[in-house]
Amino acid sequence: MPLRAIAYVSRALPELSVDRLQALVEDAARFNKLAGVTGVLLHDGDRFLQYIEGPPDGIDSVYERILQAGSHIDIIELARGRLGQRQFPYWSMRALPVDATLLRQLSSSDWSGFSRALEGDRSAPTPVDLLDQVVQPVLHAG
Repeated sequence: MPLRAIAYVSRALPELSVDRLQALVEDAARFNKLAGVTGVLLHDGDRFLQYIEGPPDGIDSVYERILQAGSHIDIIELARGRLGQRQFPYWSMRALPVDATLLRQLSSSDWSGFSRALEGDRSAPTPVDLLDQVVQPVLHAG
């Protein structure tokens, strides 16, 4: 089955509370699981960066929900494309707090492809490699 992925950044509405964000993430996790979509949501308190992956129909339905959500504005799609295999198969959705510098670095990275750097070439990590560096310590700690 072909897989697709989308990465985007957006700005959280100022009135979005921590409790409301947690409720949104829990709701998204349930919906994403039914749609066969996995992903991660990074937030720095002001901005979001989300990466989602899954079957084309699942991605379409999840991304439409994202575009219609009233919790954020100024959505900028960073990349959309085919994926050889899931990069983050372990969460239907997980929100992770990050600092603004890291979110800016990821937002301004070259998202022209979703593939990870070759094992021997870590000199130019892809945005997915950088995401993995953020996600992996949390995965192994929990």
